This record gives sequence, structure tokens and C-alpha cells, in this order.
Amino acid sequence: MTTPELVKTNDGSDTLFLTELGEHYHSTFGAIQESNHVFIEAGLKKCEQSQLTLFEVGFGTGLNAFLTLMATLSTKQTIRYITVEKYPLPQSIWEVLNYPTMISDGSSQFFRKINEASWNKEVQITDSFSILKLSSDLLDIDYSTLPKFDLIYFDAFSPEAQPDLWEQKVFDKCYKVLAPEGILVTYCAKGRVKRALKSAGFTIENLPGPPGKREITRALKLL
Repeated sequence: MTTPELVKTNDGSDTLFLTELGEHYHSTFGAIQESNHVFIEAGLKKCEQSQLTLFEVGFGTGLNAFLTLMATLSTKQTIRYITVEKYPLPQSIWEVLNYPTMISDGSSQFFRKINEASWNKEVQITDSFSILKLSSDLLDIDYSTLPKFDLIYFDAFSPEAQPDLWEQKVFDKCYKVLAPEGILVTYCAKGRVKRALKSAGFTIENLPGPPGKREITRALKLL
């Protein structure tokens, strides 16, 4: 994979542009703004368990993991964060991203600790947050070695860029590995994606999107 280009988004936070896919890692309307809206507000804050197992499809820059850890500092939730990334970013790329300086509450060092954490090994970052970063293709993971998930952040590149990650079989697997009453959230609101989620067994909620996006999708495993 080629070296991504650093791009400033409208809320002042950085993102990356990958020329070979023609895709940004985050919304150009605001990287932090989008991640907070889609994954923290619509996902994490809807989970009331004191202990949460979370799976992220697409670790990318580590922004979602960073914001999730930051949320635990006030909620006191204990989170086991498991994520997959086929093409981990080198340190020379992630260390220049400005997310730590955009969040100036004294805890910005956690962004570095998350990105420096060894791959394919569970690492305890704080007393209430551990992370297991899997350097793998989503389709190659052996889920039998992992716990059931309470929440899935589905943050792969778009269906146009990575169509194999948005196929019916992927959402069938997501439904299977979610715990009862589990939640999947994604920025994508395309009709074919929602139809695939419904076919997998999910109940779909259409939610207002962040700036630049009309809708996002929350999918519930209701039993």
C-alpha cells in the first residue's frame, strides 16, 4: 500500500488520503467530529455494561480507539478493545497526526500508547482499557479464539473501495459474533448495506449523520 497523504479536515483535525483507493480515512468535514458522532455517541454511549468487549473493523489511524479510551476516563467502563487492520500505518505516519493536540485534557499520551502497542498481543493501556490489534484481513480471523462482542465499530473503507468487506457473509459473521443485544454502528447508510444487515438478522436504525452526511446506521441484535 502506498504512503497516505496528510489532509486537514474542516474541524481542524487530520486525516489521511489513500491515492490507490481514492479514499480518505475519515470525513473531510471533520475527522474527530465524525468519529465522535458515529462511534462514541451512536455506539459506545448506548452500551451500559460496566465491562464491554468491543470489536473495530479497520484500526486505521487509531482515532476511534483513542476516543473510546478517553471516554472510559469519565464513564469508568472497563473495555477490552479488539481491532483488525490489514495494513498498519508506520510510526512515521501516525505520529504526525494532530489528535493528541486537539484533545488537551492531559491524557493525550494515550494516542501514542495505543499506536505503539504490539500487534497480535493484548496490551493493557490503562486499568480500564486493553487493546488487541490484529494484523490481518478481516476475512481471515479465527473468531473461535475471541470472546463475543458487545459492540462493533464497522469502519472499513467504503463499499466502492473495499466491496468484499461489505458482503452478506461479512454481516452474517458480525451477527454471529455479537452477544445478545449487541450493537453494530457504521458511517455507511447505503441501501444495499442496510439490506445485507437486515438479511443477517439485525434490526436497523437510521440515525442523523455528522456534518456532510445525511444518515448513519445502527444495527441491533435483538433476541
